[in-house]
Amino acid sequence: MSQEHIDRGGGALFRGEGQDGLLHRAFLRGEGFSAEDVRRSPVIGIATTASELNPCNAGLASLAQEVKAGVRAAGGLPLEFPTISLSEPFSRPSSMYLRNLMSMDVEEMVRASPIDGVVLLGGCDKTIPAQLMGALSAGLPAMVLAAGPRPVSCVGDNREFTVDDVWPLCEQRRVGALDDGAWAELEGGVNVGVGTCNVMGTATTMAAVAEVLGFALPGSTLPAAASRSRRAVARGTGEAIVAAVGRGEAPGTRVTLESLENAFRAITALGGSTNAVIHLEAIAGRAGLRIGRDRLDEWSRTTPVLADVRPGGRYLLEHLEAAGGVVEVLRRLGDRIHAGAPAADGRTWGEVLAATPPVLAGPDHPALRTEQDPVAPRGALRLMSGTLAPDGCVMKLAAGAPARHRARVVVFDGLEDLHARIDDPDLEVEADTVLVLRGLGMVGAPGMPEVGHLPIPARLHRQGVRDMVRISDARMSGTSTGSVVLHVSPESAVGGPLARLRTGDQVVIDAEAGTLDHCVPAAEFAAREPAPPPPLPARGFARLQARHALQPHEGCDLDFLVAVPEGTEQSAAEGDA
Repeated sequence: MSQEHIDRGGGALFRGEGQDGLLHRAFLRGEGFSAEDVRRSPVIGIATTASELNPCNAGLASLAQEVKAGVRAAGGLPLEFPTISLSEPFSRPSSMYLRNLMSMDVEEMVRASPIDGVVLLGGCDKTIPAQLMGALSAGLPAMVLAAGPRPVSCVGDNREFTVDDVWPLCEQRRVGALDDGAWAELEGGVNVGVGTCNVMGTATTMAAVAEVLGFALPGSTLPAAASRSRRAVARGTGEAIVAAVGRGEAPGTRVTLESLENAFRAITALGGSTNAVIHLEAIAGRAGLRIGRDRLDEWSRTTPVLADVRPGGRYLLEHLEAAGGVVEVLRRLGDRIHAGAPAADGRTWGEVLAATPPVLAGPDHPALRTEQDPVAPRGALRLMSGTLAPDGCVMKLAAGAPARHRARVVVFDGLEDLHARIDDPDLEVEADTVLVLRGLGMVGAPGMPEVGHLPIPARLHRQGVRDMVRISDARMSGTSTGSVVLHVSPESAVGGPLARLRTGDQVVIDAEAGTLDHCVPAAEFAAREPAPPPPLPARGFARLQARHALQPHEGCDLDFLVAVPEGTEQSAAEGDA
């Protein structure tokens, strides 16, 4: 229908005096907008992921109304539109499989729509990474509003029940130690409201990343999903995006190596999710940057853990919020933070910190410690490499986990094999055995499901074993803990060394040295027949993903979506293999 500007006209299409302008305004008038409404400027898209198939994001429907109120108060025209919504528990084979597809959805909808800027409403784990990736590629001013954490619930005698409490109860059920009544009570008690996981899992970690990178308002990460504070953040976000459009802030200007360092140091200080390593590298890639294993490992080793919050710590997210939240964490990181990096409200982080009164450390705020009295003197995330992971892997050191471990392995080929054998009483496994799960990487699964946190064999669980060293090319939930080596790269399905490992081999994990090695002679190892890769999917996004997905050390993006240096773009005529 459009007669001009078919590439992209932005919100200016509503302001034109010709045919296009008239039709744009006329169609909105049919929805009930007034003549005054359709002439407001700028036009702000509200990209929502509210969905009944995504309980974490269900509260975004009401928050969208607050964002709209903020946009209108600032003089703009808010127009809501949907995108794909990714739910970690509901999406198959995994939400990670669909992250890149969602990023394409966001990018193309932002590009195609007659808007001047966009507010991205997200929540569950892969949503915010996908939105940031898509927004960076689309290039319009963008801000993020996270759904916020759900309420803490009560199950049995546990009056502060959070999602990480589910996993040990599920293990009890698996080995016959939880009866039907307790199981039914668990179903009704886990979640008592909308919002993201109520611990420092992937969703809250990535909300903090959005805040530190300057896409979400300072102080926006931790207010609860249904709280008055979250509604105020939503309204403030609507006002702030209008100001950002006025300043002409392209999202790519916010993502620099300095802002990425700020974000990762914040993740480390918060005790954040291993999944953030992949997402942050993917976000960097959309800005034409590469962080790399060495930088990430150095940042982790030189940043103290300050937040004593679950799942790895003792306190709740609301306690961290009372202690000053992400803003106070950045203050306590001192000169490790680049103060000149931009915040989302037009100020630098240095200006935000200078204008925000500090929260005094002490017994009133035990969830946030100081550099002089940290939870740990350096981060728990270890970025490693070696003969089993030439391109890297990540381990989140659990309390009491051995820094160096050499032992025999038991190898499982995929989930069916794992489920068939893990509880076999004749399985040759002891407490010091290393459990290996392969074939579940970005290509193999596909989409790296959160299954790297292998269950403890039932026989050992009954003996009191609660942690074992585990290795996988999969991921694990940010709500899980344990001695798990993840994201082994390259993965088994693309011929990585994990494909040649056999039950009975010995491996050495040295978290302090940052190495993951097998102990098989090199010639013997190379001569082995690798585990077979999965067949190439016949059609659709599955085929596209299998042919173009990058490995974890590159962020698992699709290769053709990563930003490339100017002048090196592939022409449409060249096609792809």
